[in-house]
Amino acid sequence: MLEFNKITKKFNSDLFTQSFVALEDVSFKVEPGKIVGFLGANGAGKTTSLKIAMDFIRPTSGTVTFDKNLGTRNIDIFNNIGFLPERPFFYPHLKGREFCHFMGKLSDLTKNEINEKISFWAPRFKIDFALDREINTYSKGMLQRVGFLVTLIHSPKFIILDEPLSGLDPIGRKELKDIIVEVNKLGKTVFFSSHIVSDVEEVCDNVIFLKDGKLYYEGSVDKIIEDNIRPIANICFRKNGIFEIIKISNELKNQKIKELLNNNCEIVSVNSDKPTLEEIIYNVK
Repeated sequence: MLEFNKITKKFNSDLFTQSFVALEDVSFKVEPGKIVGFLGANGAGKTTSLKIAMDFIRPTSGTVTFDKNLGTRNIDIFNNIGFLPERPFFYPHLKGREFCHFMGKLSDLTKNEINEKISFWAPRFKIDFALDREINTYSKGMLQRVGFLVTLIHSPKFIILDEPLSGLDPIGRKELKDIIVEVNKLGKTVFFSSHIVSDVEEVCDNVIFLKDGKLYYEGSVDKIIEDNIRPIANICFRKNGIFEIIKISNELKNQKIKELLNNNCEIVSVNSDKPTLEEIIYNVK
């Protein structure tokens, strides 16, 4: 759906200051039909990447290409993209419903089409009760919900979200993650940035990880975890009614199991240490 090919982005503040390299030779793909998490600490280059993808800024070098399913002309491509920035602007004195209609009209939707989309999505976002209130009365979570709703209002094929779960309480994050999964089940590709690793691990098929403007990981969440499984076995056994767990290298695992069985121990379970995605990400050097 989206491909970065050797993207570098440098920012020049003035003639006497060395350029700041926000992205360096970054290449990755967002495959159609997937939920892809875009990970990295604040300042890693995620927002810069998304601005380049949306053509808000241009790369210093490298190319960005989109799947032909989105169209061949820029106007068609971006009509098929729904984008929610990290800090969206809302007209504070508009009511939520008025804002939805305003955004829908920008995509040439009819009044009936907009109302149909509001009727479909507002209950799922649990924002329908507030749509007839002015936006300046909305909480952070409510703003995220109405912002996400208008991102979907024109039925885009490709959804790009910049830190959509940032600042939300655990319930709000869970509800928006459920929406991301539902959107994906409707056939949409979802690409969202986050610095909350557990959220990405929970809902994403693939992950792209930036560190200091460079690509460190790209691939499926399961494969990254599998590739980083530690060569340690956990053996849980019971003897004389008492449960114990021992850790041992995989090479010595079978030998230890035989010893335990010879000592009249009951083997309850054997498994390898499986790190979380968060442990893998934060251990990157």
